[in-house]
Amino acid sequence: MENKKGIPSRLNPSPILALSTGYWNSQALLTANRMGLFALLANESRTLGQIAKGLGSRKKGTRMLLNACIALELVQINNGLYSNTDMSKAFLVPGQQGYLGDAIRYSDDLYQTWGSLEQTLISGIPSMATEKYTGEDLQQTRNFVYGMHNRAMGIGRVMVDLVDLSGRKKMIDVGGGPGTYSSLFAQVYPDIHSRVLDLPAVLEISEEIIESMGVAERVTTEPLDYMQDEFPEGNDVVLISGVFHRETEKTCRGFIRRASQALETGGLLIISDVFSDEGGTSPLFATLFSLNMMLTADDGEVHSDTDVENWMEQENFKDVLKVSFPQPMPHRIVMGIKQ
Repeated sequence: MENKKGIPSRLNPSPILALSTGYWNSQALLTANRMGLFALLANESRTLGQIAKGLGSRKKGTRMLLNACIALELVQINNGLYSNTDMSKAFLVPGQQGYLGDAIRYSDDLYQTWGSLEQTLISGIPSMATEKYTGEDLQQTRNFVYGMHNRAMGIGRVMVDLVDLSGRKKMIDVGGGPGTYSSLFAQVYPDIHSRVLDLPAVLEISEEIIESMGVAERVTTEPLDYMQDEFPEGNDVVLISGVFHRETEKTCRGFIRRASQALETGGLLIISDVFSDEGGTSPLFATLFSLNMMLTADDGEVHSDTDVENWMEQENFKDVLKVSFPQPMPHRIVMGIKQ
């Protein structure tokens, strides 16, 4: 049934309108995080005047931002005093185990980049050069590495439950970034020694993180450009996490080949990433993340876990297994044994 304008009456345009203003929500969060609102409210409730003074902002605009944060369930008010909600206390206050503020700062760095999506679609050139956040811009590099660490703490705690490294001792973590995954595995498996392989500017920050996690004696770093350097050999585990979404199929196949060469017979290859279903049109997060990678890496693209499974089998890995993280986590693992 159609109305007088020829539009099916059962259709509701609200989802389209919500999509068109979705960045309003995210910018309220990004701005509050960047200005330090949640840290300001970490230990005590505050009045509007105290918050405006602490943020260095005007009262009128601060009140509007606080109202938006209340509507987003990030802040609450009681008798004129503002405080963090339980969700903000858990994830947006520095020092908390679940802190995501650095990850959100990296999303903040990407805000203008996403505004250039049209230009990147036309030119094929990423709006944010990879070099900018892997060493060229020190602050963005720090935001990127600590942002990866924030995310990896949650992802890694699940990963160590999904992957059994019992009896294995020597691991390399290719493109290991902050070293979070290696550190979490080392905390669970006292016999594991891992080398985190990444670019020198990234590793300077990784070493801080590894030290803070208390495993620096068994998790070390080693400079490596994974695009051209051979992987160190003689390992019984190779972990490649969060790397495939930056590279082409040809490059990813090359990683699998070099991982095979770096493993002893019976060694385990673990590839963890955001993967799509076969065909690439789902799940939603994977499709959007693929666009994000196009904007930030020359060859950025999300691959399907089925493709990765096939590539591993073609390199003679056996017992190849695909494992999905629990919902709503968008990550998946493909792992197999070197024959």
